[in-house]
Amino acid sequence: MLEQLWLRFLAPLVEGLRYATLTSYSWEHPRLLLLIPLIPLLFGLRWLLASRRRVRLGVAFVPGQVRRDWTALLRFVPNLVLGLSLAFGVVALARPQRTDERVVQNTEGIDILLVIDVSGSMELQDLRPNRLEAAKRVAHDFIQGRVGDRIGLVVFAGDAYSVIPLTTDYELLRQELSRLKLGMIPNDGTAIGTALGVATNRLRESPSRTKVCILLSDGENTAGSLDPLTAAQLAHAYGLKLYTIGLGKDGIVPYGTDEQGRPRFVETELDETTMRQLAQVGEGQFFRATDNGALQRVFRRIDRYEKSEIKQTRFRNTRDYYRVYLWWCVGLWLLWLALKNTFLTNALED
Repeated sequence: MLEQLWLRFLAPLVEGLRYATLTSYSWEHPRLLLLIPLIPLLFGLRWLLASRRRVRLGVAFVPGQVRRDWTALLRFVPNLVLGLSLAFGVVALARPQRTDERVVQNTEGIDILLVIDVSGSMELQDLRPNRLEAAKRVAHDFIQGRVGDRIGLVVFAGDAYSVIPLTTDYELLRQELSRLKLGMIPNDGTAIGTALGVATNRLRESPSRTKVCILLSDGENTAGSLDPLTAAQLAHAYGLKLYTIGLGKDGIVPYGTDEQGRPRFVETELDETTMRQLAQVGEGQFFRATDNGALQRVFRRIDRYEKSEIKQTRFRNTRDYYRVYLWWCVGLWLLWLALKNTFLTNALED
C-alpha cells in the first residue's frame, strides 16, 4: 500500500525537485521565473513596513547575558514555508513543458535502369582508361548519390541481358557493375533496340510515377531484330523517360598497341542522329561525352533532373508538468496556514 502511494503520488513530487528535471524543461513563460529572486525582497519589505508601525514596549531585563537558544530560529519557519509556496507557484505559472518532436520522412523514389554498352568498341581509349571503365566509374558515383531509388542494370552488345533487376541494394549493384567487362557477351555488335526492349520489359510493370532509362553507347545500331526508334516509342508508351549518352569522339582514336608496342588507332563514328531521336521520342535528353570530365558532368546533370520526392511530417506532442509544482504550492500554503495557529507564529509581528 505504501509502495503504491509512493509510486503514484510522492515519487513524481520528489522527482520534480531534482536539478536535472528542472533543466530538462522548456518553459511557456520563462520570464516569470525572474520573480523567484524577488520573493525574499517581499519579506524584507514586509518586515520594513511592519517595523515602522510596530509599537515599541519598554522591557527591563535582569543584569547578565541573555542565553541564546536555537529554538528561537523556529519563528522563521512559517515565512520559509510561505516563501517556498510562492516560489513553486511561480514555477507552475511559468508552465514547465517537454516537447516530443517526431519526424516521419517518406521518400517516394523513382525507378532508374542503367543500360550500358559492353561491345568491343567500348575498349577505345579516348576516355581513360577506356570507354567502358570510364562509364562504370561515373555510374558507380551516380548510384552512390541516390537515396530511396530502385536501380537496375542492363548490358548489351550483339544481345542484351538484364544483370540486376530494380533494387535498392546498392552494394550488390555496385559489385555487379564492377564485374562488367569487354567480351562478356559473346555475340559482338551494338543492339540498341534490343537493349531498350529489355529495359522496357523491366520497367513496364513498375508502380513508380517516374521511370527513367539511361542508355550509354558509343556506336550505331548494328545488331538485334528490334529497331531502336520502335523500341523508344514502345518505352514511351509505358511511361519511360529516356536519356541517351553518346560516348567518345568521332574520327581517329587510340586503340591499344600492336605487337611491337606501338599505339594503334582506329576510326570511329557515333550515330548521333539516332541517339538524339531516341531521347526526343522518350521525352528525355541526349548528351555527348567526349572525355571523362564531360561524362561526369552529364551524370551530375541527370542526377539534378531526376530527384526523389521526400516528404517530412512533423509530430509535436507537448506535455505540461506544472501540476507537480502546483501541488507543492498548495500543500506548502496549507502548511503555512496551519503553522500560523501554532506557537511558531510571532504574535507581535502578525
